[in-house]
Amino acid sequence: MTKKITAFLAAWLCIALNLAQAQTGLSLKGRITYPDGKPLDGATIYLNRAADSALVKASLSEKDGNFVFAGLKAADYQIVVSAIGYKTYKSDVVKLQRDTVLPSIILQQNETSLKEVAVTAKKPPVEQLIDRTVVNVGSLPGSAGTTLMDLLAKAPGVTVDDNTISLQGKGSVTIYIDDRPTYLSGDDLANYLRSLPSSGIDRIELMTNPPARYDAAGSGGVINIRTKRTKETGFNGNLSLNYIQGKYARSNNSINLNYRQNKLNVSANLGYTLNNNYSAINLNRYFDPAVITDIAPEFTQTSFINRHSENYSGRINIDYYATEKTTFGAAFTGLFTQGDNHTANTSLLSSAQGQLDSTITANNVDNRQFKNGSINLNYRHNYDKKGSELTADLDYVTYHTQLGQTFANSSFYPDGMLYNYDLVTGNLPSNINIYSARTDYNHVLGNSLQLSGGLKSSYTKTDNLADYFDTYQGVTTLDYNETNHFLYNESINAAYVNANKDFKRLSVQAGLRFENTIANGHQLGNPEKPDSSFSRNYNGFFPTLYAQYKLDTAGKQKLGFNFGRRVDRPNYASLNPFLSPLDKFTYNTGNPYLLPTYSDNLQLYYTFKGIKITLFYTYIKDRVDGLIQIINGYYYNEPGNIGNSYQKGIEVNADLDPAKWFNIHLYTRLTELHTLTNFYTGTLNTTGEQLFIRPTFTFTPGTGWTLQAYGNYQTRFTNEQFIDLPRGALNFAFEKKLSAATTIELDFNDVLHTVNSSWYIGYLEGTQQAYFHSVGDSRNIELSFSYRFGKTISNQRKHNANGAQSEENRVGN
Repeated sequence: MTKKITAFLAAWLCIALNLAQAQTGLSLKGRITYPDGKPLDGATIYLNRAADSALVKASLSEKDGNFVFAGLKAADYQIVVSAIGYKTYKSDVVKLQRDTVLPSIILQQNETSLKEVAVTAKKPPVEQLIDRTVVNVGSLPGSAGTTLMDLLAKAPGVTVDDNTISLQGKGSVTIYIDDRPTYLSGDDLANYLRSLPSSGIDRIELMTNPPARYDAAGSGGVINIRTKRTKETGFNGNLSLNYIQGKYARSNNSINLNYRQNKLNVSANLGYTLNNNYSAINLNRYFDPAVITDIAPEFTQTSFINRHSENYSGRINIDYYATEKTTFGAAFTGLFTQGDNHTANTSLLSSAQGQLDSTITANNVDNRQFKNGSINLNYRHNYDKKGSELTADLDYVTYHTQLGQTFANSSFYPDGMLYNYDLVTGNLPSNINIYSARTDYNHVLGNSLQLSGGLKSSYTKTDNLADYFDTYQGVTTLDYNETNHFLYNESINAAYVNANKDFKRLSVQAGLRFENTIANGHQLGNPEKPDSSFSRNYNGFFPTLYAQYKLDTAGKQKLGFNFGRRVDRPNYASLNPFLSPLDKFTYNTGNPYLLPTYSDNLQLYYTFKGIKITLFYTYIKDRVDGLIQIINGYYYNEPGNIGNSYQKGIEVNADLDPAKWFNIHLYTRLTELHTLTNFYTGTLNTTGEQLFIRPTFTFTPGTGWTLQAYGNYQTRFTNEQFIDLPRGALNFAFEKKLSAATTIELDFNDVLHTVNSSWYIGYLEGTQQAYFHSVGDSRNIELSFSYRFGKTISNQRKHNANGAQSEENRVGN
C-alpha cells in the first residue's frame, strides 16, 4: 500500500510540474537609508495589500540597505518600513505591473529610547499558510505574563485537558521548540511547558499534517514553538511579571536580554515560576458481587491533592556571523523543577444496602526533582538571496527525574477502631540521554521551484529504577512485586526529500520521508521476577502532499488539500512493565509488547477572507490507549494496541471584524470517533460524537485599551471505555498599554468555576463501573506587567538568519 501511494504521489507531482505553466512572478526592489544617505541595515519592511492592508510578505534590509520582494503578482501594494529609533514610513499605493525599483526610502530619526517608539505595523494574531496555522503571540491580547502552556490553551484547534495536549481533537501531539523535538510527554512535558514564559515566545506553528522535514512521530500533528530572536542592535530586553490569586497564590516571571553588535549576537531568557494548585476529587466505584467477592460492593473515595513546585528555567543563544552568508551558533537550555504533592484520601467501603463496611484514610506524599539540560551546535550557510541554504545541527539533551513516594494507609472498622496500618515508600530515579545529528539543504531555482532534502539520526538511552519498600509493624522489607529496573535504547535514522512549486493559481508541495527504528528494552529481574527483554526493528515510508488553488486572481478564496502519514511510537514509560501505585487500590503498569501506531490523515479546506472551513478524516491502525481492568478489586491501567479507529469531522475557524473596535474569533469542531477494540471482555465497538466551540470577543474601545471575553464548551463524548461529560469555561481579560514599552493586564479566569474533569469508566466485567469528578484552582484573578527596555546602536550590522523567511512563511516548508 505504501509503495502504491508513493508511486502515485511522485507521478502526480511530475505531471503537475510539467503540464502547468510556470510563473516566475514580479519583483519589487528598494533601498532604505539614513537621513545622511548611508544605507540602513536591518530595517523591517512590510509589504501590504493596498485594498485591505493585509500583510503579504515581510523582510529585512541588507547591509547595503537593499531589499527585494520576489514572486509577486500584479496588484496594488503599500510599503511600510519601521526601525528602532526612526519614524515609521508608509508609502503611497504602488501599482505593480512589471519588475519595479522604488526610489530610495529615507527614514527620519526619532529618539533612540525604545520606550518612545510607537509601533504601528502589527502582524495578525493568526495566519493561515498552506500547511500550517501560525499564531503570532505578540499580537494576542492576554498573552503577557502567562506560560507557554496557557498560550497553547488559547490557540485555535488546540485543547489542553489536564496534562494532555490535543490538536484538532487528536492526541499524541509532538511538541517542538525551534524545530527541535522536546522528547517529553505527559506530566514531564506539561511541567516543562509551564516553566517557559510567554515573553520569550515569538509564534506558535500548528501543523495537523507536517511536511516531510519534520519527524513522522505524532498522529495528532506537530506544534512548533518559535522563540524570540531579537533583531535590534545594541542592548535591549523585556521584563515580565505575573501574579495569580485563586485559592492559592502563584506567579510566572521572566526576563529576556539581548545584545547584538557587529558579528556577535547573544540572547538570554531567565524564568521563575511558582506553582500552587489543588485537585478535589470524588471517585465512586461499584463492584459486581458476582465477580468481586472479597470487597464491599460500593467504594467511595474523596481526595484533596495539594501541589506545590518551583521552576527555574534558562536559555542562552549565541550566534556568530562569520560572513554575510555563514553563521555559527550555539544554544544552551536548562530547567530545574522541585516540588511536592500532598494527598489526603478518605475511602468508604459499603454494602449494597449502604451500610458502612470499613474506612481507609491515606496520606500520600510525592517529592519530585526534575532537571533538564541541552546543548545545540548549529551551522547555516546561505548560497543566495533567493533562499538556497545548508543547515546542520548537533544536539545533546539530558533529563533526570528523582521521585520519592510515601503511601501511609490506615484502615478502620465502622466503629472507628484501627485494624490495619501499612506504609509503602518508593524511590524512583530516571535518566534520559538523547544524541541527535541533522542536516538540511534547500535549493531555490529561478522558476519558483524549491527542492529540499535532509538526513537525521538520533539515539536515545533511558534508565528507570523503582525501589519500593513495605513497612509493617516496624519492619521494612523490599517489595519485589513493584521494584524493578528498566533499560531502554532507541535509534531512529531518517532521510527525506521535498519539492514545492507555485504556478499561476496553483501551489503544490510533495515530500517523502523514510525512517528506520531500532529499539531494545531490558527489564532486569529480581529474586521474585525473571529477567526479560525485547527488540524491535522496523521501517516506514511517510508521504506528504499539499495543493492549494486560488479561486480568484486576488487570492481571497482558496481551495486546499493535504495528505500525510504519521507514526506514534510508544513512549518510554509505557514500555516499562513495572507497577506504579497511585493509591492503595489503583496502579499504572506498562506494556513492553506495544507496537507502533500508524495513521493516514486527509484534509480538504476552503478559505475566504478570515474564514476557513476544513473537512478531515483520519484512519488509525493499532491505536495505543490505556485500558482499565479490575483484578480482585484493584484497578490496573495498562496501555495496549486496542485496535483501529476512524475519525472524521468538520472544523470552522473564523476571524471577523464587525467594526474597527470589535473583533470576533470563532473556532468550532464537530467530530465523530469510531473505534473497534479487542478488549479483555470481548470486542468493543464504540462511536462517539462531540461538539467543541471556542468563541473570543475582543474590544478596543480606546487608545491602548483591549478588552476580551473568551471561553469554550465541549459536549459529552464516548471514547472507547471512557465517557467524558460536558465541560466549559468563561474568561475575561483587560489590557492597557501605558506606553509602547509598558503593558499591564488583568484577567479573570474560569469565572463560573466550570473547568473540571468528569467521566465514567464503562465496559468493565459484569455490572462494574466507576465515576470520576475533579475540580482544581482554575477560578482566579491574574495580574501581569510587561516592560521593554534598552537602546539601540545605529548603523550596526544585522544578519537575517533566513534569507528565504518570507518564502518559507508562504510555502510552510
